Amino acid sequence: MQFSKSTDYALHALIHLGHSERCNNVGIKELSSALSVSESYLSKTLSKLRQDGILRAVPGVNGGYELARPADQITFLDVIQAIEGRQQLFRCSNSSSRQHQLLEEDEATQSDQKNLGTNGCLIEKVMYGAEKHLHQYLQEQTIQSVLDEAFKRCNHEVNKK
Repeated sequence: MQFSKSTDYALHALIHLGHSERCNNVGIKELSSALSVSESYLSKTLSKLRQDGILRAVPGVNGGYELARPADQITFLDVIQAIEGRQQLFRCSNSSSRQHQLLEEDEATQSDQKNLGTNGCLIEKVMYGAEKHLHQYLQEQTIQSVLDEAFKRCNHEVNKK
């Protein structure tokens, strides 16, 4: 599994916006320059974040983007789902195979015969469990938690000197 560059740019843009000393918006030129990405590509990415209520576009000559909610309320999962979509990561595409039927029959004989065919794909069950753990971890990670960690590292480096 690999996330797109759009997700990478979106997360970095949000960190930049969250770190901005000014409590006002940041223009697309500044963001694209800071991230070394074209304005048009970044605009398309940020548009998805705006549509999901993560960013707010500020119109006008001095317009730009700002966080639509506090950084501690924007999770990595929010961002990834806004950019990548909310589809399930794994779907069993082999449910009619003989191997799949044998796995279902084997589980049914080990538990209760009346469950035959109702337990679903065992492989999909494992993959769904992994996806739930990933979602839980990404839900716990916020833009603010990254900013806090960066601040700690910065202070640690300053204190070393």
